[in-house]
Amino acid sequence: MSRLTRRSALGLTASAVAGLGLAGTAYAATASEHANGVVPTAGDGHAGHTGTMDHTGHDVPASFDEVYQGRRIQGEPVHGGGHAGHHGGYAVRIDGQELHVMRNADGTWISVVNHYETFANPRAVARAAVVELQGATLVPLA
Repeated sequence: MSRLTRRSALGLTASAVAGLGLAGTAYAATASEHANGVVPTAGDGHAGHTGTMDHTGHDVPASFDEVYQGRRIQGEPVHGGGHAGHHGGYAVRIDGQELHVMRNADGTWISVVNHYETFANPRAVARAAVVELQGATLVPLA
């Protein structure tokens, strides 16, 4: 008959805590993607695509132009010149003013307005910046 030792009890507890931590992280990541407007589309014939991807370049988000909370937000892929390398090859504007965005190594996006929070795509970054600005004008960086 096996006997439970202090060492095995601690090992089991550590394993359980690690498993719960991983499960919580996975849940938070999935919830964050849905909150940022990234919902996988079913039946589009391309595994791993989301409704925001442009089919001309599998790694480049599609262009957008919309009014969000009374502000006009626009985004489009850019090629060469300027700060395109920093921006991940993508330009985002709020009311015609450039919002500096950057693509992270893991494929998420950040902006100068929300640089501690990552987003799934440039549209989500622009929308979050509009919310964060609370009506203030976006000031160009020097």
